[in-house]
Amino acid sequence: MRESGILMPVSSLPGPYGIGCFGKAAFQFVDFLSAAGQTIWQLLPLSPTGYGDSPYQSCSAFAGNPYFVDLETLEKEGLLTAADLKAESWGKDPLEVDYGTLYVSRFAVLRKAYAAWRSRCAGLHGCTYYYPDDYYAFTLANEDWLEDYALYMALKVANKMKNWVEWNAPYRRRDKAALAAFAAANEEEIGFWKFVQYKFSVQWQAVKAYANEKGVQILGDIPIYVSADSVDAWVGGKLFELDADGRFARVAGCPPDYFSADGQLWGNPLYDWAYHKKTGYAWWVRRVRHALGIYDLLRIDHFRGFDTYWAIPATSTTARTGKWENGPGMELFDALEAALGKLPIIAEDLGELFPSVRKLLADSTFPGMKVLQFAFGGGDNEYLPHNHVKNGVVYPGTHDNTTLTDWWENGASKKEKATAAAYLHLTSCKPTAKEVAAVKTAAARTALLRAALGSVADRAIIPMYDWLGLGAEAHLNTPGKLGGNWAWRAKAGFDSKTLAAQIEAECAVYCRCNADAQNVKESAI
Repeated sequence: MRESGILMPVSSLPGPYGIGCFGKAAFQFVDFLSAAGQTIWQLLPLSPTGYGDSPYQSCSAFAGNPYFVDLETLEKEGLLTAADLKAESWGKDPLEVDYGTLYVSRFAVLRKAYAAWRSRCAGLHGCTYYYPDDYYAFTLANEDWLEDYALYMALKVANKMKNWVEWNAPYRRRDKAALAAFAAANEEEIGFWKFVQYKFSVQWQAVKAYANEKGVQILGDIPIYVSADSVDAWVGGKLFELDADGRFARVAGCPPDYFSADGQLWGNPLYDWAYHKKTGYAWWVRRVRHALGIYDLLRIDHFRGFDTYWAIPATSTTARTGKWENGPGMELFDALEAALGKLPIIAEDLGELFPSVRKLLADSTFPGMKVLQFAFGGGDNEYLPHNHVKNGVVYPGTHDNTTLTDWWENGASKKEKATAAAYLHLTSCKPTAKEVAAVKTAAARTALLRAALGSVADRAIIPMYDWLGLGAEAHLNTPGKLGGNWAWRAKAGFDSKTLAAQIEAECAVYCRCNADAQNVKESAI
């Protein structure tokens, strides 16, 4: 079945409280996807944002983002009041996430909600607490990560949010007696972080269930690496490459590429793959099992790192000093499949691809990605639609690319625009500069969208901002740029019936419209 879907971060949904969340806008967007004949909603990671406000630099590989908890639902549950919500600032621009303001206001109201919930659960004289059955079920099902996460966040708060490597030695080194004493003295703080994850889970599962009922699958996203400033790094120990002092020996990044002349120094700790092999890749099995409980489909970022990865000395200030090392290859995916069954994984196979990376992709049978903004540099480029393969996913651009409108107007070189104009039948086969300049942005965007939908690839995913025709203001992330990323939010009413009908019509031309919806319409003709 040929499918199409839309990339739309939860954070980019409209709403009154500073960032998109699991409230009514999320359910309305599912309705929009269904009306538009779409079968996939692709997200960015739902994990807490970290360094640079990035969802790819999270404090936890398992936890959910507290910002996505819907405050209006908490109000309906009697845990917040309208006055509580009105008392906080949520940022000046409703079309942009203000993460600094959000950090203060969001946690202030979440703590009020926790206090109300805790009071509600108190028994006689507040001495005993009786929590809802679903809370007990949640904590039991997730105890393998939730206990460490809640303790870690409580310690972060106590240490003024400093990186764990800056904590006092007993906490940094996870001394059992010190941690037990801290936990006993900070029960309320630890309870708060568990409560937030409980509410995140309940609300997200409601959104996901609604999407699945509407025939929409959730395509999630997990980064290959964890953040250095994370509970995973704090408790991981032997999972990572360590030096003689127990510090991270080398860190992750990528060599000079399309996005950065100096490469990208991500700073994530690197896995000790030999140790993972000894455990049967148990941590990865746990991680992917957890992710598949949240999503229907799973995109793994930086897939090429499982074949060969760029290892940079931890003391380096540039990614240029790195070197290639061998990853676990198919051994990891064989272990995952043995434990979890057939894996609904999409491989982000972008970047410098060695023959061994291509072989790993073929051996895994995972669909890879084709990005049209990479297609028009010249020659028989693998990203040109005539070189796509059926077992693949085509995108106009990813979250790291700018929008199609901005790419055409400002990002594409003269050569790329000329090649694209000719390839997309917007000009003659050998267009003059004048011909290319005469191509309207809207026409180019429409042609690129249709090229994606017309690809032989089984799936086509279009970012929401490209359907809306937005410019640089909607560019989600510029790799290598610190600050100003991940901030775009859509205007209220963006998901109109008119746009849904237009998208459905475009997708139907290329046999990508939701089959059930299309059959109903055809039977009525």
